[in-house]
Amino acid sequence: MQEPVKMYTLSTCSHCKATKEFLNECAVKYDFTDVDLLHGEERAAILEDVKKWNPRCSFPTIIIGDRVIVGYREDEIKEALGL
Repeated sequence: MQEPVKMYTLSTCSHCKATKEFLNECAVKYDFTDVDLLHGEERAAILEDVKKWNPRCSFPTIIIGDRVIVGYREDEIKEALGL
């Protein structure tokens, strides 16, 4: 069974888009939040979540199970997913 995959992304980020495309190509189910499309308290709350996983708050921040991968790192993503 696949670990749950959650991503925090920016709608304008090329690395975020590449990560989504890669996961789609691998037929991996994932949830994502485009942080830059949120506003006010919702955005502030999500940014606090991101900081718990990635204190630098950079994107994409990918959580696979209890593992955190920051940036588009195909090999690390494959390893974490067992691909």
